[in-house]
Amino acid sequence: MNGSLSEHKAGKRRFNLYLPPSYNPNSRGYPPVYVQDGDSLFQDQIKVLESAFQQRTLPELVLIGIKPENRLDEYTPWPAASLSDRFPDFGGMGYHYLSDIINRLIPFIEANWNVSRESRGLIGSSLGGLISMFALLKHASVFEKIGSISGSYWYENTVETIRSSSLKPGTARVFMSVGSEEGREKQSIQRHMLQNTKQVHQSLKEKGFTEDQLCLSIEKGAVHHRKYFSEQFIIALEWLYGKTRSHN
Repeated sequence: MNGSLSEHKAGKRRFNLYLPPSYNPNSRGYPPVYVQDGDSLFQDQIKVLESAFQQRTLPELVLIGIKPENRLDEYTPWPAASLSDRFPDFGGMGYHYLSDIINRLIPFIEANWNVSRESRGLIGSSLGGLISMFALLKHASVFEKIGSISGSYWYENTVETIRSSSLKPGTARVFMSVGSEEGREKQSIQRHMLQNTKQVHQSLKEKGFTEDQLCLSIEKGAVHHRKYFSEQFIIALEWLYGKTRSHN
């Protein structure tokens, strides 16, 4: 038996909803994972995901693939100049976007599908990974599990803002990943991708995140590409939700 993937709207916000094979509206609530960029991270990975469910390395999850209206605005925490004349400036509407997800989308999901109010996850790649991390800074009580895949930590003032924040680990768990070759060929601030990701990881360690709460995966030879993001998506879920990991 396979799960189902369908498209829905909450107000103006479109999203793709994945329900796992055994989904039952009357059973215990399923952990919900809110995914940036619609289903781009999981559309090619559903067979792998369902194999993990079958092998019981992952509990069955409900995935909510949120479609951005304008990712350059919604996935950035404050305005910044574009890195290229070919693209518009970054709008910096990230906190407004997160408020919309928390105040409108999550209540809509919880009213209409059988999801748990605990173990909420938020995960994304690139700028989607950046705004997922900022959700932890701004709304730590809402999301218990954060996945930041190749997060855009080159974004101006990001490393400093995370370092100087008053974030406390609490019960949060954070998965970060980056490719060893990301940004190598860039002339812009994106060339600092690997170094900045390591600095953010170090800042979280210094804030008290333990090895059981924080993981950094550096994928040897990987560049900034959706192929690698999708592979890391499954790895992230297995680390954040997997039943086989040790509980300290």
